[in-house]
Amino acid sequence: MTSPARQRERDPETTDTNQSTRERACDECNEGQLVKSEDQGELVCDHCGLIVEGTNIDHGPEWRAFNHSERQNKSRVGAPTTKTMHDKGLTTSIDWKNQDAYGRSLSSDKRSQMRRLRKWQERIRTKDAGERNLQFALSETDRMASSLGIPRSVREVACVMYRRALDEDLIRGRSIEGVATSTLYAACRMEGIPRSLEEVAAVSRVERKEIGRTYRYVAQELGLEMAPVDPKKYVPRFCSDLELSEEVTVKANEIIDTTTEKGLLSGKSPTGYAAAAIYAASLLCNEKKTQREVADVAQVTEVTIRNRYQEQIEAMGIH
Repeated sequence: MTSPARQRERDPETTDTNQSTRERACDECNEGQLVKSEDQGELVCDHCGLIVEGTNIDHGPEWRAFNHSERQNKSRVGAPTTKTMHDKGLTTSIDWKNQDAYGRSLSSDKRSQMRRLRKWQERIRTKDAGERNLQFALSETDRMASSLGIPRSVREVACVMYRRALDEDLIRGRSIEGVATSTLYAACRMEGIPRSLEEVAAVSRVERKEIGRTYRYVAQELGLEMAPVDPKKYVPRFCSDLELSEEVTVKANEIIDTTTEKGLLSGKSPTGYAAAAIYAASLLCNEKKTQREVADVAQVTEVTIRNRYQEQIEAMGIH
C-alpha cells in the first residue's frame, strides 16, 4: 500500500486542492467551512448554507420519491435473481390482462395474438426435459414451503440443494417430488427451522418412508453435515398451538435441559420428547392438557408421550 506521505509526493497538486477545499472558509459569513453535500454534490457552507459551487453533475435519478412505495414504483430495475425459479427470474413474462399500457381493453384480434404469444413464451422458457423437471421440482418446493410457513431464505437453500442433486445426477431412479421434499427437509434442519418429518410428509405427495430414505441418500451424497435436532426448538410453536402460557414454555425447556444432561434424549424422537416435556410442564403449572391434545399438535402417538413422560418425571424425581 502507498503511504500518505508518498502519495502527497506523487500527486502534490491534487492533494493541495483537496486540502485547500477543506480548509477554505466561507466568503459570506467568514465563519463556516465549505463542505460537499451528500445528496447533490454541491459545495456548501456548513454555517450559513451558501452554495458556492453548484455546477456538479447529479448522478441520481431525475424523478423524486418521498416514500418506499413511490421509490419502488418509479424504479427501472427488475427483481433480483433467485434460485427458486428454474430460469433464476431472468426471462420475461407476458401479463394475463388483455389491456394496453393505458388500461384500455384490446380488440379481439389483439387478444388472440397475445394468447398465442403467451403460449410460445411458456414453451421457450423451458428448452428441454431437464429444465421442465427443474421447473416442476422448484414449484413443488415453493408450494410445500408456503404450506409450512417456511421463510424465503430457507427456500433458496432448498432450491440450491436440489440443483446440486440434479447436477450430480442423484434424481435418476427417484421421484422428483421425493427429492424436492427431502431437500426442503434438509434445508429446514440446516437453517434451524423446526419442522418434523411428519409435518413435511403431511404437505408432500409422497410417503414418509420414501422421504426419509431419499433424505438419507441425498445427505450422504452431498456431504451434508446435520446436527441432531434440539427438542427445545419445537417447544414455543407447540405451546403456542396449545395456547399455553410462557410459564409452561420455560418449565418445558427446564425439563428438557435436566433430562438431556442425564442422557435420556439419546435415540429418542425430538418431537415426542418435546411433546412429553410440554405435557409434564402443563401438569406442573396447573394448565392441564390431555395427552391426545398434545399428541395431535406434535403429530406423535399418545403412547410415545406416555413413555417419554414416565422417563422424564422419574429422572427429575417427581412423584
